[in-house]
Amino acid sequence: MDTHAAQFSNWIGSTQSHREVLTLAPALALVATLDKRGVAIAEGFELPALWHWLYFLKPVAGADLATDGHAAKGGFLPPIELPRRMWAGSRFDFHQALHVGEQVEKTSTIKSVDIKQGRSGQLAFVCIEHKYTGDNGLALREEHDIVYRENPSTKASPAAPVAVTERADFRKSVTPDPVLLFRYSALTFNGHRIHYDRDYVTNTEGYPGLIVHGPLLATLLVELLMENVPGYCLTKFKFRALHPVFDLKQFEVCGCLPDAEGHCNLWIQNHAAALCMTATATLLSN
Repeated sequence: MDTHAAQFSNWIGSTQSHREVLTLAPALALVATLDKRGVAIAEGFELPALWHWLYFLKPVAGADLATDGHAAKGGFLPPIELPRRMWAGSRFDFHQALHVGEQVEKTSTIKSVDIKQGRSGQLAFVCIEHKYTGDNGLALREEHDIVYRENPSTKASPAAPVAVTERADFRKSVTPDPVLLFRYSALTFNGHRIHYDRDYVTNTEGYPGLIVHGPLLATLLVELLMENVPGYCLTKFKFRALHPVFDLKQFEVCGCLPDAEGHCNLWIQNHAAALCMTATATLLSN
């Protein structure tokens, strides 16, 4: 399969917009999913960072789904033929909070399409910019990176795991299970079968177990950070997925306290202390 970025140049600059009211029910459901006991949510509640992923979900009819459970390619996203899709990372600028009950407009623009040759075969990276504008103007800007790749080859040598070298100031152990993954998939209307269909993910995509969602891992990082830095607000955040996290063993959510300029490092490590996700945050004292 030979894919070239030039054939998708017409998609670069494509834009679509949607308006939606940020309703109460999804936020209440995420509180339960993350087991945030004692958190009371009502109309006007300030949504924590990354909870915007509960909204602007695009229901797709079953007939329009691909084999992997995602919406079939084409339309707004370029029809890249590489079969496997993953969330590679995101970058965020937080300008102001979003609130339950607020009407928000989301505008998405395809910024780039890049084709590369990797260790496991051909890779395609699509970068999409999302802007969320609420009652008081721009609230959030996000750049979302999607990676498309070939099915695994028996000849491909996997990348060596990267060991954690930084010392964490705070950490939390998480034991993933199919119920957690299913609930987060349902909350974000994510039909990707790698998160709930064990037969598919092991026999078709060649992974050893169900894969924990990248956005869920990022959300756990931000949640733990904000619990450990009271009196700060988050202004920037970015994360990059390095290695899948499977539901087979517990993993750890780790982070460092901010330096004098408000910067701090965060990461997800697996049971063998190998890096699975890295992140950085910028905080501002209230």
